[in-house]
Amino acid sequence: MAEAPTKQKLWGGRFTGKTDPLMHAFNQSLKYDQRMHAADIRGSIAYSKSLTLAGILTKEEEEQITRGLQAIGKEWENGIFEIKADDEDIHTANERRLSELIGPLGGKLHTGRSRNDQVATDMRLWLLDEVEIAQKHLKALIRVLVERADNEKDYLLPGYTHLQRGQPIRWSHLLLSYAFSFKNDLDRLRQLIPRISILPLGSGALAGNPFCVNREFLAKELGFHSIAENSLWGVADRDFIAEFLMWSSLLMTHMSKMAEDLIIYSTAEFGFVTLSDAYSTGSSMMPQKKNPDSLELLRGKAGRLFGNMAGFMMTLKGLPSTYNKDLQEDKEPLFDTVDNLSACLRIAEGVVSTLEVQGEKMRAALTMDVLATDLADYLVRKGIPFRETHHISGRAVTLAEARGCQINQLTLEDFKSLNEEFDQDVFDVFDFEASVERREAIGGTSRAMIGRQISVLRIELEN
Repeated sequence: MAEAPTKQKLWGGRFTGKTDPLMHAFNQSLKYDQRMHAADIRGSIAYSKSLTLAGILTKEEEEQITRGLQAIGKEWENGIFEIKADDEDIHTANERRLSELIGPLGGKLHTGRSRNDQVATDMRLWLLDEVEIAQKHLKALIRVLVERADNEKDYLLPGYTHLQRGQPIRWSHLLLSYAFSFKNDLDRLRQLIPRISILPLGSGALAGNPFCVNREFLAKELGFHSIAENSLWGVADRDFIAEFLMWSSLLMTHMSKMAEDLIIYSTAEFGFVTLSDAYSTGSSMMPQKKNPDSLELLRGKAGRLFGNMAGFMMTLKGLPSTYNKDLQEDKEPLFDTVDNLSACLRIAEGVVSTLEVQGEKMRAALTMDVLATDLADYLVRKGIPFRETHHISGRAVTLAEARGCQINQLTLEDFKSLNEEFDQDVFDVFDFEASVERREAIGGTSRAMIGRQISVLRIELEN
């Protein structure tokens, strides 16, 4: 092993006094940013190649640096990397270890590079990998919703507005409504990738790189879509993190909405679905309870992720240009969001794939008053304006309530007393299956339109 140089902080030359130990701990980020070790090593290997192209390193020096960085990567992978007290962050830890392994040559790696452009590069590389994982989990959730919808078209239940029964729909239609929200989330995540995939490396501390490193080479080597064209912006931009946190907040809003529906539908009062024991818990006091804790946690995590986004936005909003240490506060909310988002997507997939549908209870919740709109539509087909038929149908509902019966139990004479256009075929209206099948326009809940929605989503998943 080569002899390590005298240990000092990367920025220590300007200072003669010692750092307060409390300040060192306050300033240190290694405890959480060490998870970017692979991205940091990947960026450093690429940068060493660019230094060779710029004539700063010889090919032999580059190879020696690369071997050292690869060895450090294996130490991290095997859990044997030894963290030292003076390691401030993942960048200083890796560079310190590199100098221990290859000697003073390790100090050449930082030529023309700042931790400012280094950390911005690491963050983008790390997040791009996590976005790929998030896409896979999100697609898996959408796929489960689509497959259940395809297999469970026969179940009918009330569709609700204001938590009041409105019109009959297919259970599949409800499942697919969640799937389309998540499909749009998937689209938005894909649209975010080019704004994450911008190379900051080569921006230096703020003014650019003085050794004319080939940034096009760096972008290609690291797989970035484009290059930060302005070095001041390159080191300071964290919009990609803010945007990812916003995206996560919106996704979790959709997740929370689905969870809320399923929580309500799993209550004894509804009984439309039964959650698997694998995603439920009991009560410490009431032995009969089966609590939907998985769904409640999904609903609760939405608030947590929104808080991460709001907190980080408050950090950003008051900063002057270029790099400020406040930007160190980007990592914990991002890491927490990524971890929780990944868990939520997998839990949601598990809940949806294992829940049991209670079709008979869904059907029993359908009362004839949910066909009041169909009754109004019946008269529309006879040439009466909808605003008038809406009023007539409402009077029919009131009459049935006064009689203490369902609307379909009114007599033909009762209907004719409301409007002479009613005829014997009015009783054909009172068929829930026929009602949903009449919704044949694109977006409707008929069997054919459910099939169309499934096809659209499957094509999206294949793409």
